[in-house]
Amino acid sequence: MGPLKGKRVIELQGIGPGPFCGMMLADMGAEIIRIDRSANVGRAANVNDILARGRKSIGVDLKNADGVETVLKLIESADVVIEGFRPGVMERLGLGPDVCHARNPKLVYGRMTGWGQFGEISKAAGHDINYIALSGALHAIGPNDTNPTPPLNLVGDFGGGGMLLAFGIASALVEAAQSGKGQVVDAAMTDGSAILMNAIFGIMNQGGWSHDRGTNLLDGGAHFYGTYKTADGKYVSIGSMEPQFYALLMQKTGLDRDPDFKAQMDRNEWPQLRKKLEAVMVTKTRDEWDAIMYGTDICYAPVLNFEEATANKHNQDRATFVEQDGVTQAAPAPRFSRTEPQLPASAVAPGQQTDEILDALGLSDKEIAALKSSGAIA
Repeated sequence: MGPLKGKRVIELQGIGPGPFCGMMLADMGAEIIRIDRSANVGRAANVNDILARGRKSIGVDLKNADGVETVLKLIESADVVIEGFRPGVMERLGLGPDVCHARNPKLVYGRMTGWGQFGEISKAAGHDINYIALSGALHAIGPNDTNPTPPLNLVGDFGGGGMLLAFGIASALVEAAQSGKGQVVDAAMTDGSAILMNAIFGIMNQGGWSHDRGTNLLDGGAHFYGTYKTADGKYVSIGSMEPQFYALLMQKTGLDRDPDFKAQMDRNEWPQLRKKLEAVMVTKTRDEWDAIMYGTDICYAPVLNFEEATANKHNQDRATFVEQDGVTQAAPAPRFSRTEPQLPASAVAPGQQTDEILDALGLSDKEIAALKSSGAIA
């Protein structure tokens, strides 16, 4: 069931990057117990909530002292805690790092925020778009004649947030196995989106990147690295940066006879060369270009929507997408040669495993009934 089999994670219910981190850990075989709000108990399971796959759920009232104590008892036997509240909220609930480490010194305490646990605006509200705006990432994305384009919420929430936290937790687990001590992992989406930009920042430091969007090597400015519309209104992607790949692109498009295209790296020529290449690419349908370029060293791929991506043969060969309970979703990744992850179960209803979890914790039926009666659990 994956390389994290045997690790127990307590996840405080959240949205976006926190659940994505939990999904990543569940995909790798960790046992995830999600602390759902007691008010949500009674809602049906949402199998379309892919980020919630691989969880057990217990419904707890965190404003109830007995509810907090129940969570602390779970934490005593856990390896990891994940929380995504604003700074200070967990401390006010009585579940801050100091309290948790007093119960479990080896605990890895993962904190997911946008701005971080400290800093000038650390306690302000925000969303992915704001975090990547502050880190410099958003400014670099989009055409040069319009506003910066939000790259969905992939760069802040998921790449610079949930994935960063999952990496931090995995790193802290390795260290805890050596030292016997836990620690806090402070994952901030401003930090994460900034580190994702380090390769671009490196080019900037050398004077090789313009702040004018859409004029650079990797942002659509280069005619040999971008997307092109085809005759049927669809799109293809081309990334022929290396000379040998560029030469093959020129050959397959017939543009090797145009001397202007010999100036591949002349930035001053890129706008007019892009227009010429656009005029050629729009003469054929996407399928026709696939027949000419797909699978070659041009560095080419059709731009597929979700349904097309799931039907693509290469993706099917690798089982990149799988279906469970009628829901198509990306399979766990990366691949492992020995501890291959399996697709975790679909999302469960809030509080669905409350009795099971408390029974495994060693509580008697009488104790569980008392917690329910007091409203500590639902």
